[in-house]
Amino acid sequence: MWHKPTLLNWIANLLFALSVVVMLYALLYVVVHLPIFPLREVNVDGQLNHVSREQVQLIVAKHLKGNFFTLDLIKARDAFEKLPWARKVSVRRRWPDKLEVMIEEHQALARWSSVALVNRQGELFHAASGSDLPVFYGPNDGVIEVASQYDAFNKVLQTANLQIATLTLTPRRAWQITTNNGIVVELGRVDMQPRLEKFASVYNSTIAGLNKKITYADLRYPNGFAVRRPTENVKVPEVKPEGLALNEVKPEIKQVGDKKLNDTGKKQIGTVT
Repeated sequence: MWHKPTLLNWIANLLFALSVVVMLYALLYVVVHLPIFPLREVNVDGQLNHVSREQVQLIVAKHLKGNFFTLDLIKARDAFEKLPWARKVSVRRRWPDKLEVMIEEHQALARWSSVALVNRQGELFHAASGSDLPVFYGPNDGVIEVASQYDAFNKVLQTANLQIATLTLTPRRAWQITTNNGIVVELGRVDMQPRLEKFASVYNSTIAGLNKKITYADLRYPNGFAVRRPTENVKVPEVKPEGLALNEVKPEIKQVGDKKLNDTGKKQIGTVT
């Protein structure tokens, strides 16, 4: 080996090149870690309705360590994504001393039971909200399915001046709606949209004008649907006769609308159509 000058020259050149690279790296490392490239400004952009200035300041103070060159952008992004209302975050440097942060907030669509909130993409997130939101119920794998059906169902009900208060998807994939005025609507598992459209049309043109409260509507019939009114509890006044034997006391019969109470005090309810 020592008698091969060409090989020795090649090794010498390689060692020299490596030493130059190490020196340049060391010099660059020292330069970028000098306190001459501080981050002086953090710009946070986006349609922010829930992310507060105080939350941003706390993240900047606790998680943005280093200068313009040494700041870990991945860790910075992860810190901002931990904000309850942050859905997506992008972070980038802007020469010479700025950091630009773009935050996309969740848009709350409903509550998922009492566990979390649901955004418009059908994603669950955990945050506090004082808004009056509808409530979704369903299996754990049904969040996207429920969220995607909500707008279509609610749009139909709005034609009858109704809105969805709760929307339920059962494990058997059957649908149930509770409206804002307390009507429970059974949709079943098939033809949900046309069934709901038929109900909304009849409700708007007929049921709403009757001034009769409806508590339940079953739309699972092939050629129509059934509705139910709440039962009325009528109290018969207690009779306290004086000077009569107990077996001589007869319950008082009162007229209630066009129906009478029988001798047991119960209202005779006809068939509701």
